[in-house]
Amino acid sequence: MPDTRSLRPAHFAGDPVHTARGLLGSTLVRVTTSGARLTGRIVEVEAYDCPRDPACTAGRFHAARSADMAVPPGRWLFWMAHGHPLLQVSCRPAGVAASVLIRAIEPLEGVGHMLTHRPVTRERDLTNGPAKLVSALNLDPAAVTGTSVDSPALHVLPPPEPLPDGLVAVTARIGIREGRHLPWRFTLRGSPWISPAQPSLDLLELAEE
Repeated sequence: MPDTRSLRPAHFAGDPVHTARGLLGSTLVRVTTSGARLTGRIVEVEAYDCPRDPACTAGRFHAARSADMAVPPGRWLFWMAHGHPLLQVSCRPAGVAASVLIRAIEPLEGVGHMLTHRPVTRERDLTNGPAKLVSALNLDPAAVTGTSVDSPALHVLPPPEPLPDGLVAVTARIGIREGRHLPWRFTLRGSPWISPAQPSLDLLELAEE
């Protein structure tokens, strides 16, 4: 049975930018077939919102993949980047390719299991990137894609209380050219678990624009 506290698909039916900001501080919960719990606090997210998003290649260059992403809200999806699957959750109504990318989590439970899936020298490198967290949680895109965001095997628990703006850093997204001016990346300010990559546009340039 799904956790009664988990966020339901309807929670993701709106603007992915607003949804991304609200996901910070939530807990991503992965329950294995053996019953082990692997959890992490979400500390970094990005929003993508076709067709108003210049960076959203779905629909511009990958029509078939766009159709795969244009599913009802609150479904788990994966976007392939450099051969690595990246975990996303769909937003907006069916037929619109929009999502939130989960970029980094702070490990909470099941760290030992995560390390067997992704051995690292420094624990902080375990889940501080979107491909890293997928590996550490041992997520199988074939099994997860299209499942509900409140499924027993993979779901999200809301934060105890919304994070105040003072704890949230807003930047441009990472690794893009088009749409690099959009402030659609949100991180937990000061967290050592956010990804080390630099935004495509720094904060000074963003403020000047």
